[in-house]
Amino acid sequence: MKKTKIKNIRNNWSLKEVKSLFNSSFNDLIYNAQTVHRKSFVGNEVQLSTLLSIKTGSCPEDCAYCPQSAHHNSNLKKEKLIEIKKVENAAKEAKKLGSTRFCLGAAWRSPTDKDLDIVCQMIKKVSAIGLETCVTLGMLNKKQARKLSNAGLDYYNHNIDSSEEYYKKIITTRTFQDRIDTLDSVRKAGIKVCCGGILGMGETSEDRLKLLISLANLPKHPESVPINQLIKIPGTPLENAENLDPIELVKIIAVARIMMPESYIRLSAGRTEMNNSTQALAFFAGANSIFQGDVLLTAPNPDKNKDKKLFDQLGIKSEKKKISHNA
Repeated sequence: MKKTKIKNIRNNWSLKEVKSLFNSSFNDLIYNAQTVHRKSFVGNEVQLSTLLSIKTGSCPEDCAYCPQSAHHNSNLKKEKLIEIKKVENAAKEAKKLGSTRFCLGAAWRSPTDKDLDIVCQMIKKVSAIGLETCVTLGMLNKKQARKLSNAGLDYYNHNIDSSEEYYKKIITTRTFQDRIDTLDSVRKAGIKVCCGGILGMGETSEDRLKLLISLANLPKHPESVPINQLIKIPGTPLENAENLDPIELVKIIAVARIMMPESYIRLSAGRTEMNNSTQALAFFAGANSIFQGDVLLTAPNPDKNKDKKLFDQLGIKSEKKKISHNA
């Protein structure tokens, strides 16, 4: 549960001051991030979400990190849009395991009207179970965003992935501005924004800081900011990317927490490649959300028993929150 509102939320960060933050001593940076964190959030609580792929593979986009792209040969099993009942059953199981948000992901460039109608039915079913709803369906126009809002959608996920400069080296089929435009449509429809990026794609530290600046300098901070570590999938162009330094990951999370003090910072994809010490430092740096469940769309994720053991070791509890849906 959130504690107090922070005054003077900023949307005018410069690269110079963000670099200064990032380059401060590790202990000072983590201490400052944890101090900021506790002004808005309970210190030892982490929000749990569950992510389900509702349509898998055959995506026309060429995102270099993604096994669902039709441009890559990742040997991924393709699946059409799943039945509403399967979504409902998965949401009930997620709630039983402690998730407060249920996220639906579809490998589309943009949803068709017919598919969007079905997703709206899914949203209503999940909301009725008592979970927050989030979907990621690709690009949206204003009309589509309003339709999702009218269905009661709480969050829309649309990551900007990296800095605007490095983005062009990762994706060519959709521009950085296309993503910003979708975020604008979502925000104007009254839906909360979930937006973050991926670390470890070959970008520089400066690219990572520019990613955070792009997020923090939006007219309103995303309510949820997923920080993903690249999962290197065979058959994708980034399968041989260099490993991300764990300290770099933790420092980026700390800077994100300071820049966006009231946002949930999710330690998202890539946790299977992180040891417990890295995850512990990430939570100390201000990460306060994870995906639970064995699979993230198509990639592996730590199982619930491993997460429970880590939480018990660290004295972390799952966040219990009163669900208030978008209406």
